Amino acid sequence: MKTTLNDITRIATFAAIIAVLGIPGAVSPFGMAVPITLQTLGVMLAGAILGWWRGAASVLVLLVLTAAGLPLLSGGRGGIGVFFVPSSGYLIGWVLGAAVVGVIVHAGATRPVWWRVALGTVVGGMLAIYAVGIPVMAAMLGLSLGEATIANFAFVPGDAIKAALTVALTMAVWKAYPRAFVTPRQPRVEPTPVSVR
Repeated sequence: MKTTLNDITRIATFAAIIAVLGIPGAVSPFGMAVPITLQTLGVMLAGAILGWWRGAASVLVLLVLTAAGLPLLSGGRGGIGVFFVPSSGYLIGWVLGAAVVGVIVHAGATRPVWWRVALGTVVGGMLAIYAVGIPVMAAMLGLSLGEATIANFAFVPGDAIKAALTVALTMAVWKAYPRAFVTPRQPRVEPTPVSVR
């Protein structure tokens, strides 16, 4: 898989977008240990627009820079310590989530279709992230998986709204600037050589 300068630019751009979405801060409903942020919206958009590996790479770049100490998470959080708290599983789940969104939205498609974006954001942007985040939260808080899953229900309404926003924004970007999308490359057809006698 060859990485071009264009790929690097797209990946860096979406890492920055996800970071910017953390500026408004986070909300912890009912005193929960895991905050709700807008950054998941950026994760969903990265997968939907960039595809699976570029979307996942943009999240990975953000997390590596965060681990290095940059305050890129909501509320200006940064440093290696953010990966040793109850919400750390959700952060790692972002990488998987962006990849799954990208696979569903882009697999065999030459343009985004609203129902594929919706399916991708629910399966990747929500379920895949929960699949990593819930067990880690349960382990760190000493909860059973059932208890952690019930606690996770507080995130579902907000994440559903973010999924709907991702669908609307993805389709709007496609109409306004389709070049922003990475679509499967069509095989190049070489001209048939003509012999001259």
